[in-house]
Amino acid sequence: MGEGISSFLPFIAMFAVVYFFMIAPQMKRAKKEKKFAKELKKGDRVITKSGMHGKVADLNDKDNSCVIETLAGKIKFDRSAISMEMSLKLNVPAKAK
Repeated sequence: MGEGISSFLPFIAMFAVVYFFMIAPQMKRAKKEKKFAKELKKGDRVITKSGMHGKVADLNDKDNSCVIETLAGKIKFDRSAISMEMSLKLNVPAKAK
């Protein structure tokens, strides 16, 4: 009986390592990104994941999209297309850098 449990111990330890170093941080990051997208407001300067710079002109909660005003005009994006990291770096005041 004791030998059966000890043979599963490496698998349990491996699962714990995978969970704490891969799954948990990924879930935390996804939660932060969701909160960031939810808290967007008109006038925020943003950068999309594809690298397009602009300013939020309109938000639509029904289909979770936003209209971004760029130099070329206005373009509608899904909120998940906005890069949290790059947008936060863009909005950091010059003194804090």
